[in-house]
Amino acid sequence: DTIFRIFSMTKPIVSISIMQLLEDGHFLLNDPVAKFIPEFSETKVGVETNGRLELVPARRQMTVQDLLRHTSGLTYDHTGNGLVQQLYRESRLRSRKITNAEHATMLAAMPLMCQPGAEGNYSRSTDILGRIIEIVSGKSLGAFLTERILAPLQMAETAFFTGEENAGRLAEPFARDPWNGDEVKLFNMLEKPVMESGGGGLVSTTMDYARFCQMLLDGGSLDGNRIIGRKTLELMASDHLGAGVRIDSPLMSPGHGFGLGFAVRTHRGMAPFPGSLGQFFWSGMAGTFFFIDPAEDLFTVFMMQGPGQREYIRNMLRDLVYAAME
Repeated sequence: DTIFRIFSMTKPIVSISIMQLLEDGHFLLNDPVAKFIPEFSETKVGVETNGRLELVPARRQMTVQDLLRHTSGLTYDHTGNGLVQQLYRESRLRSRKITNAEHATMLAAMPLMCQPGAEGNYSRSTDILGRIIEIVSGKSLGAFLTERILAPLQMAETAFFTGEENAGRLAEPFARDPWNGDEVKLFNMLEKPVMESGGGGLVSTTMDYARFCQMLLDGGSLDGNRIIGRKTLELMASDHLGAGVRIDSPLMSPGHGFGLGFAVRTHRGMAPFPGSLGQFFWSGMAGTFFFIDPAEDLFTVFMMQGPGQREYIRNMLRDLVYAAME
């Protein structure tokens, strides 16, 4: 019954939620983000020239699909040290004390890393999807997720914080990384944040997230509750990058693409670990990880709070799971 910070494993849940609204007819995937958040109609692209940032117009507007597949031009400050990422670091974007609306307005005022659709940059895109959910539904992100996903799946322990009565159930990292001695600091799960981060704010338990994974493995429904349409989920778990989108990220191993909220295995080979074509997955900064393998009728959920060990253990986990199969 341990409670973990699942960080970016929040993203698949929010991605399913935005697609529920698409199924309800509220928008199309190629609708511009500025249709919902007008400030994004003015966002410029930052081009680095001789150590200076030159602002140029966007050749096209970022779309909802761009947000889902991380081709929006947005970024994260911890994935590199470019001039746009330095602007992120100097801002209040990481604060848990701003609203989703304030966060979106702040982000829209900053330059993009690249032209929308040109590159895959892992980013704050899913935070913006969370804000669109609030605008379209008229509810807070937490309320919408609870109503449409968490309650129907009986994920009662999954939320943006947990109560003081659960203080003894929290998974905490070592104070210092056991491999390099660096200090490890993660957010306080007992503190209710103002910002409900669609990109990384949820806390959950292994069994709660297992129910979410079972729903994905079963094609979008669990225990008679349909969460998302079978064909919608098929679209989400397909590669949306193709050969035309440049992607340079340690999060994306060779032989993989990215769909609408999930990484997707596109080749049997190339990757440094086993798997199946069509496998889809994602993970969290503190080491949580899941994958869905429809070909083998299998899902795996792994929970830990060890940021420095996450990549090594994820690959070892895959090796062990597949080695155990007859």
